[in-house]
Amino acid sequence: MKLLNSNEIIEKKSKFLGYFYECHSETEVKEILEYLKFQHKKATHICYAYRIQNPYLEKAVDDGEPSGTAGRPILSVLQKRNRNNVCVFIVRYFGGIKLGANGLVKAYTKTTSELFK
Repeated sequence: MKLLNSNEIIEKKSKFLGYFYECHSETEVKEILEYLKFQHKKATHICYAYRIQNPYLEKAVDDGEPSGTAGRPILSVLQKRNRNNVCVFIVRYFGGIKLGANGLVKAYTKTTSELFK
């Protein structure tokens, strides 16, 4: 597993920290998740998605965000860019202002998309 890029987005006082890794197995995904949980103990959510080529697996995880508002937008960016053997984790620190479903989708999509710049 190799960190390829990282970024930070602020949306209505919530902080979104994006991490883009190369990964080749679910075991690597779990190791990265555990590392990020250790590094960000006070984070509200750690949402993620991954696509692994052999065997082909893809998964999206909302980690307590409303269903379909975090993991799915992350995965959608990976699919549109046809990226395989990668995983994206977004660590969210809640800033006190609710973003709503559309705001969450926008924030997670933006954070993921900007990891590819």
